Amino acid sequence: MDYGKYRYERDVKQKEARRKQSRTGLKEIKFRPKIDPHDYATKKGHVTRFLSAGNKVKITIMFRGREMAHTDLGRKILDRLVADLGELVIVESMPKQEGRNMIMVIGPNKRYLDEVAKQRARAEREEAKAAAPLESVPEPAPAAEEG
Repeated sequence: MDYGKYRYERDVKQKEARRKQSRTGLKEIKFRPKIDPHDYATKKGHVTRFLSAGNKVKITIMFRGREMAHTDLGRKILDRLVADLGELVIVESMPKQEGRNMIMVIGPNKRYLDEVAKQRARAEREEAKAAAPLESVPEPAPAAEEG
């Protein structure tokens, strides 16, 4: 085999390996200790969307002024978020205080996401089967109008 052909095949293999490689991004969501319930629900929805897309999420609780004396409120928010997301998340780094911020990194639970995708595909197939007989039935011809 000549060297040119060898290099070409090697490059093709490397290109294929890069294509199959998945990129995981890191998204960040910022919370405050006194977050409103509706704002919490909205941001929780964003976190769910990021995790479903396969990204890791860095959650930051920002403290200002006297809030630094009550860092336990920030910890409660992080614990509540992990509990609310349930099986969808894996905590990659536990909450830690860095200056005025408390930071935690969570990642998607790949097994859970795969299970959900399989269930969706199964449901879509069942819907397609149920709709198929309805589409194959011809519609009756319109009756002639008397006039």
